[in-house]
Amino acid sequence: MKTIQGPALFLAQFASDTAPFNTWADICKWAAECGYAGVQVPSWDARLIDLDVAASSKSYCDDWKGQAADHGLTVTELTCHLQGQLVAVNPAYDVAFDGFADPSVRGNPVARQAWAVEQVQKTIRAAHNLGHTAVGTFSGALAWPYMYPWPQRPAGLVEAAFDELAARWRPLLDLADENGVDLCYEIHPGEDLHDGVTFEMFLDRVDQHARAKMLYDPSHYVLQCLDYLDNIDIYADRIGMFHVKDAEFNPTGRQGVYGGYQSWVNRAGRFRSLGDGQVDFGAVFSKFAAMDFDGWAVVEWECALKHPEDGAREGAQFVRDHIIRVTPHAFDDFADGGTDDAANRKMLGLDR
Repeated sequence: MKTIQGPALFLAQFASDTAPFNTWADICKWAAECGYAGVQVPSWDARLIDLDVAASSKSYCDDWKGQAADHGLTVTELTCHLQGQLVAVNPAYDVAFDGFADPSVRGNPVARQAWAVEQVQKTIRAAHNLGHTAVGTFSGALAWPYMYPWPQRPAGLVEAAFDELAARWRPLLDLADENGVDLCYEIHPGEDLHDGVTFEMFLDRVDQHARAKMLYDPSHYVLQCLDYLDNIDIYADRIGMFHVKDAEFNPTGRQGVYGGYQSWVNRAGRFRSLGDGQVDFGAVFSKFAAMDFDGWAVVEWECALKHPEDGAREGAQFVRDHIIRVTPHAFDDFADGGTDDAANRKMLGLDR
């Protein structure tokens, strides 16, 4: 067994134009003061990283990592969620997702997709230069508007969507393999890869690509009423990254999984700061310890109620309290009487 690393913090929800969240050095200092040992970095945020340079310069990456290390922090992984989202966009979401892209390609879906693919490529190369073995991302979605089977879906619609999704990602998975990096898809509503079944549909189409992994986040499973503990057992070999995020689902006679178009505060299912939701993290961390996961436990703070800075500080201690330092030996080794093959045969009555 292996002891999971942590706590780390995903910086996407904290980077802003206000100090101390607007420069790499200052946000690292703040994260360290909150009690974190690592940070996970969104590759799309130029306030934190120059992706173009990181993709081509190992010396830049070494210096950049060094600035984090000056505050006692490890850079755990890069993510390219927003760029990955744009690898596959159904036209229904063209306007909504245009803001994720560089202004030069907005309003032009073909150019936007090409830009997104290049951004994912750069993130993979930057991860290699940083010595990382995993990148987090979204899959994007072509079929998501047809998630609910009404009106009835035409035969072959979903299959065509997943065929195309796989065709777009296969070259990126191959590039990841060339660079020794796993692409870890966050299994997330709004993405075509939103549960185990859809992940398997994708794997079938990329020939079970060894670099196609999951970013496990139990909060998204709580809101889908999916068994998040069984999911760990099923996909243990495919889980490459871990977001520690809490959620609660409190259905009523008026509202359930779909939320009635309400705001996050008023939804039956909503994200919460760590410890304020319903995820059994004692069981989750036990599963990760038993499956030899030696990656990072990364806090992704999202909460409809609590102030983010409070959530961040509480989250660091929450993860520290849940990391299981695995035992180097069995608890009953003190009673080991020792044995040998002859004794075993005698105990089984095989030498009579």
